[in-house]
Amino acid sequence: MTEVSSLTGRLLVATPALADPNFDRAVVLLLDHDEEGSLGVVLNRPTPVGVVDILTAWAGLTGEPDVVFQGGPVSLDSALGVAVIPGDEGPLGWRRVYGAIGLVDLEAPPELLAAALGSLRIFAGYAGWGPGQLETELNEGAWYVVESEPGDVSSPRPEHLWRAVLRRQRSELAMIATYPDDPSLN
Repeated sequence: MTEVSSLTGRLLVATPALADPNFDRAVVLLLDHDEEGSLGVVLNRPTPVGVVDILTAWAGLTGEPDVVFQGGPVSLDSALGVAVIPGDEGPLGWRRVYGAIGLVDLEAPPELLAAALGSLRIFAGYAGWGPGQLETELNEGAWYVVESEPGDVSSPRPEHLWRAVLRRQRSELAMIATYPDDPSLN
């Protein structure tokens, strides 16, 4: 068995060549990556469903846009809360994933976390890969792997996140941000 170097906390940015419509121009935050597989959430797929419509108690704690995001094509009937909580210690009901980013126990009373939250986003579903599947996609050139920033989780303009993440790279990836939506019209 080959050793897997963890990409937990990093971003997967879909390359223009990625053909899967579930991930067209997607920015995925990896919440877990090891030899057993990978799990992440798509940060730039807001839905028209308000958080207040499905998790009323958490609605006042999420940022703009105050909607549920489609975290990926797997388990769309389940919800994940991803929050940024600054500092070394997190409150009960929150588990650190990477840096200041962590998962919220949505069964916990929101009052336990409210004072500590820097930002919160609710996701329906997630993106998942079995053992070695993500590594195969990386080798095929389907994803760029870049560092995440805490503000990526709560971007107020998620529709611009793909370009923004690429633009801030200090490499040739910054030029990919200008790639047209439909190259045939170029």
